[in-house]
Amino acid sequence: MSKQVLTVDGLQYSNWSREIFEQMREGGVDAVHATLVYHETLRETLTRIGEWNRRFEAHGDLIMPVHAPSDILRAQQAGKVGIFFGAQNCSPIEDDIDMVAVLRQLGLLIMQLTYNNQSLLACGCYESEDSGITRFGRQVIREMNRVGMVIDMSHSSERSTLEAIEISERPVIISHANPSFFHAAKRNKSDKVLHAIAESDGLLGFSAYPFHLKNGPDCTLEDYCDMIARTVDMMGIEHVGLGTDLCQNQPTTVLEWMRNGRWSKEMDYGEGSANNAGWPQPLAWLRDSRDFPNLIIGLRTKGFGDEEIARIMGRNWVELLERTTMLTT
Repeated sequence: MSKQVLTVDGLQYSNWSREIFEQMREGGVDAVHATLVYHETLRETLTRIGEWNRRFEAHGDLIMPVHAPSDILRAQQAGKVGIFFGAQNCSPIEDDIDMVAVLRQLGLLIMQLTYNNQSLLACGCYESEDSGITRFGRQVIREMNRVGMVIDMSHSSERSTLEAIEISERPVIISHANPSFFHAAKRNKSDKVLHAIAESDGLLGFSAYPFHLKNGPDCTLEDYCDMIARTVDMMGIEHVGLGTDLCQNQPTTVLEWMRNGRWSKEMDYGEGSANNAGWPQPLAWLRDSRDFPNLIIGLRTKGFGDEEIARIMGRNWVELLERTTMLTT
């Protein structure tokens, strides 16, 4: 298979620069779900959008905005990297349901209902008691369905995820996580959740963040592709993709913002260990976006055919967005 295979990364939060965009293009990446915000308010979210507008202006030869799935194909044809926005928390809408439509109109295609903690919408994966979807959350899910904003449960708890899938009339995704059978991180997902995502016609994006992998930074490409193969057997080839969670060139202060936001005076160590206080060492086979062709090689070695590889590398993401991002009324 030549590099013409469409490649979509379902989650990155790098320290964006021209160097990063050049690496994406060199690695054959056609589109990236870029985290816009974590704990930001609505006003701060607008500032992040403004920052991206400046990037599109300054680096228009390398990147372009994605407002609809067809823009990903346009980016591929133009030799550019399409950027589509996602929020890793519901903080941008604050307590105002009208902001769902406003942010969708501004290009926010994906929103997580919570980031690790209990939110106004749902329960996060680190809470000891899983309260499920809130009254407000039910209303927001309906509104997200209406305006074509994708529901992402990557950092949510099990009950909340299963309830969101039941409530939503559109497919629900987990943009960046792995099966618990591969590594028992709190952020990874049970067989029950994976079956429910597939049954809802949703998608799981496989994370390459070392804390989500067996053997951490020493996880091999062979083991990673074996995880993909086992998950495909469980979920079906149409319901999996990539969501690497690459966070290139980010300082430790950004990691602390991701974990702590404004809610804690103490350091939150994520998976519960002070050993995880800093960024993990990168994987030898995915140091940055230039290494995406290694995934194609690994999948082929595992026995996947060209059609299956094309689905995993990007086509499933495009089809998922086609199913979920159109306005219904």
